[in-house]
Amino acid sequence: MTPGTAVALLPFALAIGIWVSWSDMKFMKIPNKAVIALVLVWLVPGLACVALTGLAFQAWLWGLALGAITLGIGFVISTLRMVGAGDAKFAAAMAPFFVGADPRLVVALFAACLLGAFVSHRLARMIGPLRAATGDWASWTNKDFPMGLALSGTLIFHLLLTIQGAF
Repeated sequence: MTPGTAVALLPFALAIGIWVSWSDMKFMKIPNKAVIALVLVWLVPGLACVALTGLAFQAWLWGLALGAITLGIGFVISTLRMVGAGDAKFAAAMAPFFVGADPRLVVALFAACLLGAFVSHRLARMIGPLRAATGDWASWTNKDFPMGLALSGTLIFHLLLTIQGAF
């Protein structure tokens, strides 16, 4: 992915990432509409980036393949109850954005985002005024962690790092 492509896709990914993070913290669900919206970002503005920002058409197609592969893997690990179905679907929708990225850097970025999201979430739920303002959020009392928070962070930080030339 080129820095220009990352700039073009970042506003869409940021809006959807905020939506996914909020929904997962409040309801412990990632809406299918958010997953579809992110897929549409790759399909429409992503394809426009082929012409406008230098993204290679072959890379765009590989992004679709990467999404399909991730969906298949996600289906299996979701069936084994290792991750939630919404997390698996959102990861598959995110996958095209990582086309051409070094997998080691992606894993390191995800690990950092997961750790940061987990610590931030656990600390935030201990803050009385914040907890009172968001008392109906399912993630405060659920034993599971809202993984959409970490997944969204990974996507957004990946795009920001791509803009900076780090990916």
